[in-house]
Amino acid sequence: MIRRKSVAQFLGFWALRLSVWLVLGVLALLLYDIIRRGAGVINWEFLTKPPRRGMTEGGIFPAIFGTLLVTMVTAVLAIPVGMFAAIYLNEYARQNRFTRLIRLSIRNLSGVPSIVYGLFGVILFVNLLKFGTSILSAGLTLGLMTLPWTVTASEESLKTIPAAYREGALALGATKWQAIRTNVLPYALPGMLTGTILGLARAAGETAPIMFTGAAFSLPFLPKSLSDQFMALPYHLYIMATQHHDIAKVRPLAYGTALVLVGMIFGLNLTAVVLRYRLRRRRR
Repeated sequence: MIRRKSVAQFLGFWALRLSVWLVLGVLALLLYDIIRRGAGVINWEFLTKPPRRGMTEGGIFPAIFGTLLVTMVTAVLAIPVGMFAAIYLNEYARQNRFTRLIRLSIRNLSGVPSIVYGLFGVILFVNLLKFGTSILSAGLTLGLMTLPWTVTASEESLKTIPAAYREGALALGATKWQAIRTNVLPYALPGMLTGTILGLARAAGETAPIMFTGAAFSLPFLPKSLSDQFMALPYHLYIMATQHHDIAKVRPLAYGTALVLVGMIFGLNLTAVVLRYRLRRRRR
């Protein structure tokens, strides 16, 4: 019996190890292909100049600028609303069937396809609220898509804080909000921010929601306000890879765009890791 358990443990361990190596191998192969095909077009002009001659020459600066703008609008909606909703659900709401239903709905919304959010954004922001196809409509749509991630990550981080932290503050005469603000949030904030930034990184790489709500393939100018249309890296890459009139000619530019987009998402993920590490180290 002991030998059988040891063999099962050995096989299970190696199955897990092979799974990790398989995932890392696929990721390395994907990154190698993108870097090999796209690194040759990355230069200062490619990063700082607008596209020319039907996207066959020039750079992708308007797409980089538009992606950063719409991500900022997404963050303005997703971060405060998501974190406050998580605080309410975990700290103030009664734990009953209704709140369990709310949590279940939030988790289900995390799995809704992004194109559904795009169609909802068209109906709500573009048509009903009359924002038109714009940075604001696209950013708010991505914000709604990111909210379930933010709420879930923030609430799970709050749950890791021991109840004794709250009870100790309340025993000393602090109000409930004072206990949360001083004894809970400082320790939960690293995890809350990490989940939020990862959600923003996912939103920055989405194509379907912005395709319907504000992204344009080519614009002769940079957006001057939130009511303007914009270029974005995911949509720009989608068009060059699938819809361009000369796909073979722009393929190196498409790989360069993909490399820049991957680098931007990697930068957001790295920011989340560094921020979490520094905040946790400071609290220690």
